Amino acid sequence: MSNRTLGYVLLAALAAGAGLLAARHFLGGEPAAPQPALQAVTLLPRPRELPPFNLRQSDGTPLVPGELAGHWTLVFLGFTFCPDVCPTTLAELALAQKQWEALPETIRPRVLFVSVDPERDTPAKAGEYAHAFHPDTLAATADVPALEKFATSLGFVFMKVPGRHYEQNPQDYSVDHSANIAVLDPQGRLAGLIRPPLQPQAIAADLLRLTEMDRAP
Repeated sequence: MSNRTLGYVLLAALAAGAGLLAARHFLGGEPAAPQPALQAVTLLPRPRELPPFNLRQSDGTPLVPGELAGHWTLVFLGFTFCPDVCPTTLAELALAQKQWEALPETIRPRVLFVSVDPERDTPAKAGEYAHAFHPDTLAATADVPALEKFATSLGFVFMKVPGRHYEQNPQDYSVDHSANIAVLDPQGRLAGLIRPPLQPQAIAADLLRLTEMDRAP
């Protein structure tokens, strides 16, 4: 079995385990409140508070839970050397972002790209990469332990996968990572997920509806 195949197997196992834990957590307790009918976003029965985290944004400032308050935020893990999933996902999210550009900045939904390859991606490089798709996209990274803690809190996983020539060239590696998108509510809680394949128009419609619901009296 190749390193890449093994990586995918481990990722699938970890993701399945995280899903089972999430199901046990969310299906217990009080009955869930009625959920709005959405096309792309799957809301959790109850939003979940995230543990403290501390990432570094592309401008060098810290990204802590309070920084995400007041906006619906879509969080995607990736890395700038990603050959396919990351650029495709960010391009599709950019199409959705264009649909809510007319909203006031104070309530406009956000997209946050978190690089899980800090060895090659500085915060500035992650920001340059993300901004090439849409100037409003936030970007951040951190050291591996901090990234693992943040990813786990979202139910995501990532893993470095050495290439065939890794021993001769330490830069010969990829990073396998979850392809889902986490949906954080304006309180910074994990509120739902978006699963591939992505539908930009549906994502835009869902985020506009969620934002409007928050503004309703």
